[in-house]
Amino acid sequence: MQHITLIPHLFRTEYRKIVSVLCRHFGLQQMEIAEDIASDTFLTAAETWPLKGIPQQPAAWLYQVAKNKTKNYLQRGLLFATKISPDIKSNSTEGYEEEIDLSPQNVNDSQLQMMFAVCHPAISREAQIGLSLRILCGFGIEEIADAFLTSKETINKRLFRAKEKLKEEKIDIELPPPAAMNERLEAVLTIIYLLFNEGYYSISQNKTLRKDLCLEAMRLCTMLVENESTNKPAVNALLALMCFHASRFDARINEHGEHILYEEQDAKLWNADLISKGGYFLNRAASGNELSRYHLEAGIAYWNTQKEDTKEKWVNILYFYNRLLQIAYSPIAALNRTYALAKVNGKPAGIAAAEQLELTNNHFYFALLGELYTGVDDAKAKEHYEKALTLAKTEADRAAIKKKIEKLL
Repeated sequence: MQHITLIPHLFRTEYRKIVSVLCRHFGLQQMEIAEDIASDTFLTAAETWPLKGIPQQPAAWLYQVAKNKTKNYLQRGLLFATKISPDIKSNSTEGYEEEIDLSPQNVNDSQLQMMFAVCHPAISREAQIGLSLRILCGFGIEEIADAFLTSKETINKRLFRAKEKLKEEKIDIELPPPAAMNERLEAVLTIIYLLFNEGYYSISQNKTLRKDLCLEAMRLCTMLVENESTNKPAVNALLALMCFHASRFDARINEHGEHILYEEQDAKLWNADLISKGGYFLNRAASGNELSRYHLEAGIAYWNTQKEDTKEKWVNILYFYNRLLQIAYSPIAALNRTYALAKVNGKPAGIAAAEQLELTNNHFYFALLGELYTGVDDAKAKEHYEKALTLAKTEADRAAIKKKIEKLL
């Protein structure tokens, strides 16, 4: 019965590799063929492995089946072109004698180029994200629909239109020229950032943490760092940010899957190697004159790996939040800043800044006010926590808020 869990895992890790290589081989004009061959490969595994057992090297088995299915597809196209309809020219017959290259280097190159092809400005940002989640991250249509809080039908239509647009524009699977690199790279980094965030705080799956998504985001970012043309300061800063956050994975969740608040985390469970790697990539990000949101968020994340509750720590965090709001304002960043402000200037200052935001549809807003009012006005703190409880979206969040309320009683 091991195949029941192994095949979904391999689909997540290998589907994207097969699709990327086949898309690079066929071109984006035949993206559906690449997806069909990859999907059919996993269907064959699901039918074969329960009867014959799991092969010693499951990924290599999948690659070989994908190669064979590709050759069969191309041979059928050749037969049609030469025997059935000799007057019809079929692009699908070109290069059928060529070996489909699923070597690690070609897989990485194909995925890297696919990231930039899918993030072409010819399609909308929502479509870029949806296609990336589907093709590069192995998401199912239902997962994508959950992430966008919409229906599977809507996602299917959106992805179909995006694919058609990429075909119309005759987008090549290649890295963009230097003049277009920064704009396209910004879109790629946004998708990786969103993927990590969905894993770090997963709303679509009602889970506090999905490590598989976070690790996938880190893998994609590592590919960018390892390529000379995409190894930019912002890429290193994003990888540093993710390393710092990932270093606290084991301390964020208890044995019941409940969220452990930062101040209650056991620092001995933090991963020192990942903190060190984060520092390494943050130092590499310091080259040049570019200052991105990822630099600033990585700076905040770094100080959050320093457990000591010192004035220096919170002064630095507040500084980074102030700069972040200047270049990439968001209500959540503004809300998080108020906690740092309270640490530096006292709770009344934090409360005043938080209440100005009026994020009355966000449970984090009321949870933070509950935290800030605790010890200042416990009745108001309880009132805010109870409001947060009604708005919380996950069981883990509700459990954490309930504990806060219990401490006030």
